[in-house]
Amino acid sequence: MAHVIERDSWAEAPDRWKGELQCGQFGANSCLIFNHQPKVGGGPRLHKHPYAEIFVIRSGTGLFTIGDQEIKATAGQILIVPPDTPHKFTNLGPGPLESTDIHENGHFITEWLE
Repeated sequence: MAHVIERDSWAEAPDRWKGELQCGQFGANSCLIFNHQPKVGGGPRLHKHPYAEIFVIRSGTGLFTIGDQEIKATAGQILIVPPDTPHKFTNLGPGPLESTDIHENGHFITEWLE
């Protein structure tokens, strides 16, 4: 059975791509975060997951720390973080950083490291 998920069930605001969806409840082995970081320096602190995470950079520029690597990522690039790898990112500006983050698990499992 196909599922149609309405925007108002995951989006934090009707005018922006920002929100989360845990897809396990629909039979999918993934979770989505539609990330909108408007402020320079904004982003999550260091954490890891027991599954891979994929970042699709839609707009802006971010500094991603993935394990011992620092990667400056811009719109159109895709980053893949292996399971159990500490990672974080910050918006470098000047405008918002927007990404679609795909977690390869039906529900979020996050271990915060800082």
